[in-house]
Amino acid sequence: MDGYSENDLAVMRPANLRTNGIEASKVTANPENGRRALRDIKNILGAPPCPPAVNKRRLPEMPCVEDKTKQLVGHRPITRRFAASLANNQHRQEVPNPWSLPLENERHKKTISSDSAQNQFESFTVIDLDEDMGASDLTLPSYVKHTEAMLEEMDALDNCDLEEVEMEDLNAEAIPDIDSCDKKNTLAVVEYVEDIYNYYRKTEGLSCVSPNYMSHQSDINQKMRAILIDWLIEVHYKFELVDETLFLTVNLIDRFLERQSVVRKKLQLVGVTAMLLACKYEEVTVPVVEDLLLISDRAYTREEVLAMEKLMINTLQFNMSVPTPYVFMKRFLKAAQSDRKLELLSFFMVELCLVEYEMLKYPPSLLAAAAVYTAQCTLSRYRTWSRASEWHTDYAEDQLLECSRLMVDFHQRSATGKLTGVHRKYNTFKYSYAPKCEPAQFLLDTRL
Repeated sequence: MDGYSENDLAVMRPANLRTNGIEASKVTANPENGRRALRDIKNILGAPPCPPAVNKRRLPEMPCVEDKTKQLVGHRPITRRFAASLANNQHRQEVPNPWSLPLENERHKKTISSDSAQNQFESFTVIDLDEDMGASDLTLPSYVKHTEAMLEEMDALDNCDLEEVEMEDLNAEAIPDIDSCDKKNTLAVVEYVEDIYNYYRKTEGLSCVSPNYMSHQSDINQKMRAILIDWLIEVHYKFELVDETLFLTVNLIDRFLERQSVVRKKLQLVGVTAMLLACKYEEVTVPVVEDLLLISDRAYTREEVLAMEKLMINTLQFNMSVPTPYVFMKRFLKAAQSDRKLELLSFFMVELCLVEYEMLKYPPSLLAAAAVYTAQCTLSRYRTWSRASEWHTDYAEDQLLECSRLMVDFHQRSATGKLTGVHRKYNTFKYSYAPKCEPAQFLLDTRL
């Protein structure tokens, strides 16, 4: 079986192999029927040369390929159609290709041709496009130029966007992450703290009152309000209540007085009832009504307190969840990386503002930011407002100067006059004698 080829007539098949009932030894080429033996159908390269055609009409012989690297066309039976196509190839060589590029630089052309000189094979030309694309004689269509211009503009815009993103990243890196130390503290809700304070900033206007609402009151005035709040600060200190209770109490009083006209004799009852409601909202252990009656020298009865509680809660429509300066103070002190001394002095400043009626024109977030800024200037003896504080408070230093100057004035007068409840509260060992710090008078001379 080795070396067997159907085109080699000298090689015989085995005796036991039959073809259509005829022994293989008797199968030979018959020149009279105009046909020859079939060649190897597998087109094996390197096969022995093909025998000449025995057809009466002799066709051009195909050269057999001897080298694999030079083979362009494999063995193929020469039919009339194939012979006609080979004859037409020489005519196609003379017809120019209308789609070919007009490149005539001969030093970039590499010609590959077969070793055969027959007319049935044409020469192939390979052009180095990498070198010729820069030639001056190459003209690109207009739509290609337009597309390239659009791509260049898009790349330029992308580069600008990348530069802006890089600048934003650099600015963000300059601001320290103040919540990194609380990632393991579930009560700090680090994942939601930014959303929470953004909500506070949006809703703080609902907790504010008109700065001239006292003009609608016929029997009370600003001084009476200041006396009431100064007294409630002392009550808050004696009962050892949390700070949230004090700020919520003052907020409830102002919001109620803005909507209801109150006589002078009932003003203290409004203050006591507001503290009772704030304790129920903020405290774990709520003072009983009897304790509040005792602290007010039994000026009212239990029934009067409960009736005022019902009137107040209905007037406020049960809206107790409002952002007070306290919630902003905790966040802004954290942004300022405060210590115990700065924290106590900041709360001293903001509690002085609770007593003053004129400070109602400032929103809670501005009061908190100005208190932290004033305390920092008081301790450092120069103006200081870090980039982190400006970022988290959303207030620039110039926006805080007006409110800060009023706080400096309150600090200077805190130990004098009749309303000294805040000064006496913080001028103790528990609060590190915060009022004894020298006021930042240099802020009064600072130009806006």
